[in-house]
Amino acid sequence: MSDLFDLPFEDEEPDAADPAPPVAPVPTPVAARRVLTVTELTVKVRDLLETEFAEVLVEGELSNTKVWNTGHLYFTLKDGSSQIRGVVFRTALRYLKFKPVDGLRVVARGRVSVYEPKGEYQLVCEYMEPQGLGALQLAFDQLRKRLQDEGLFDAARKRPLPALPRKIGIVTSLDGAAIRDIIKILQRRHANAHLIIRPTRVQGDGAALEIARSLRAIGRVTGVDVVIVGRGGGSIEDLWAFNEEAVARAIAECPVPVISAVGHESDVTIADFVADLRAPTPSAAAELVVAATDEFSSRIVALSDRLRAAARGRVQAVSRRVHAADSRPSFAGYRGRLAMRGRRAGDLAHALDRLIRASLLARERRRQSLDRQLAAFDPGRQLSLVRARLVASTMRLAGAGRGRQQRATAHLSTLAAQLDTLSPLAVLGRGYAVCWTADGARVVRAAADVAVGDTVRVTLSEGKITAKVSGTE
Repeated sequence: MSDLFDLPFEDEEPDAADPAPPVAPVPTPVAARRVLTVTELTVKVRDLLETEFAEVLVEGELSNTKVWNTGHLYFTLKDGSSQIRGVVFRTALRYLKFKPVDGLRVVARGRVSVYEPKGEYQLVCEYMEPQGLGALQLAFDQLRKRLQDEGLFDAARKRPLPALPRKIGIVTSLDGAAIRDIIKILQRRHANAHLIIRPTRVQGDGAALEIARSLRAIGRVTGVDVVIVGRGGGSIEDLWAFNEEAVARAIAECPVPVISAVGHESDVTIADFVADLRAPTPSAAAELVVAATDEFSSRIVALSDRLRAAARGRVQAVSRRVHAADSRPSFAGYRGRLAMRGRRAGDLAHALDRLIRASLLARERRRQSLDRQLAAFDPGRQLSLVRARLVASTMRLAGAGRGRQQRATAHLSTLAAQLDTLSPLAVLGRGYAVCWTADGARVVRAAADVAVGDTVRVTLSEGKITAKVSGTE
């Protein structure tokens, strides 16, 4: 029986009693086969998946979650009947606001790709958020629980504020209203305070690290008693820098008490739990810093009032006792007797004063006389006189020495001139010469003193010559 598709659709079906003659089959050309390598097939599958599933949202439960030493996060996303492997590269992992853990149900956004070495398809996740719970809230809860387990929120480690802070450190932005409110209140209520401001960014990427560095820097300043860290209000994203672990650790490590003043009264951050004291607003933080000072001053005023009242009571009690004693009959007339004794005491005091003044005057005259006598034998004065005579003698001696030297110099010059006149060298200088025997023992004064052939030495004005006698006259 022939195949239905061997006949055109418009032809009638032939009768069964008249079978058609057999038709020879038409040969089908065989196409050239293309053999793919495993890598080529994998690359084609990868390209197809990445083109078809360039961006997908996948919901599932995390398992086998692990961050490798390369910094990448590997996980498995599963539901009731299937699972898919996934990866979050470290460049995207740092932007996650929470920590992915096993058992957490999330919605992952990314692309489907193939891991070529194993031929497994996987989800390359670019962002992830918890299902039914915001990523920021989950990150907040995770960090809060971890720090609470470490004891950073314990009341035992909270330090009291100083009663009289002299240096107040402030870590905030110079562009916000928080710094102006803090300075305004501190100037009004504690004008003597020394403010040390460390400007820093309080929102955006990298703000948490800047806040932590500023806290450590201001904690190293000598004399800082308390630190205020905070900013004005905003959204949870704007305040998120104060929910970072770096800021919490820096507050816990600060060597002085820290007041957290972030946002409005309804805003709560991790920094509020770690700080030694939480202020609902930056203005309230400034009020809290000087509150201890006000309390200390109030206590001093109260103690002063109590002391003053006790002194008044003591004086009144003694006064009543004096009045009671004055009213007794046995003390009648004692005022007159006291007045007479007072007059007598005054007279004696006046006489004693006269005697003392006269004695002091006599002693003063005697002292002046002794001073005049002592001045005549004053070693200092005698030394001054001796020094003056010594200076005068020194000057005369120096003058006599210079005169004697000048006269000796003049006499020496005269003798030198005479000596120069009589010197044989002067005669030689005028062109004469001195003839000596060959051994230089004697001067040749006559021609008879030498013979022909003798050697003589002749001294000139400059130098000497040796000559041989060739003849005499």
